[in-house]
Amino acid sequence: MNRYLRELADRKLALRLAMSGRVHQYPEVQALRRFLSIFAVDCLFDVGANRGQYATMLRKDAGYKGLILSFEPNPDVFAQLQKAAASDRNWHVFNMALSDFDGTASFNIMAADQFSSLKKPSGEQDAIFADRNKVTKTVEMQCRRLDTMLPELVAQHGFARPFLKMDTQGHDLSVCEGAGDVLSQMLGVQTELGVRPIYEGGTGYRAMIDWLEARAFLPSAFFANNKGHFPLLVEMDGIFVNRALVEE
Repeated sequence: MNRYLRELADRKLALRLAMSGRVHQYPEVQALRRFLSIFAVDCLFDVGANRGQYATMLRKDAGYKGLILSFEPNPDVFAQLQKAAASDRNWHVFNMALSDFDGTASFNIMAADQFSSLKKPSGEQDAIFADRNKVTKTVEMQCRRLDTMLPELVAQHGFARPFLKMDTQGHDLSVCEGAGDVLSQMLGVQTELGVRPIYEGGTGYRAMIDWLEARAFLPSAFFANNKGHFPLLVEMDGIFVNRALVEE
């Protein structure tokens, strides 16, 4: 009976996502729902939050009720992120970037704000992105390393089982490097994996997978992070599990 009810709920979710034009998110939602529940994640770092789409998906689709800490450096959309989180006492937002240093840096605001990044667009990017992924202005933003910030956040919120999600448009490796030794405290990591170049100096998917594996994070799930661009995949997301959880 439990299996039947679970499958029925899955079909209902798939239909709801399809009706809203988000059927491509079904594998991600399923993977996150299972991961966050089974491993009892109590804090989710939402790095590169934009308007809060990912956190909203966690609440409405993945059933996650724990703490969310969202980081978004783009001041043009941060007000919308604040508004989205205002009625959720377990969702806190920060107008800053996470990186591999503490200080300030120039942040590139793109024509389509979801592409905004600390990195510059690649001259080799596919033509489909050229009009959207181009710099319209730059702003100075505060950057923090996760390893210097984590003790402050733990003291304030008291979490013990964090998960790191990154959508920083080519800057995910720098976020991981800025986590230093505290990266090992993450139960899981979700990262963008670039298959075709969109940003200058962006880490390729093979290099990112190898980097995480060298630090004891193993692949748990892969899925296209958008509707795809037939016939060539541009980007995908990967969820990686801390090896310690598997060995348990």
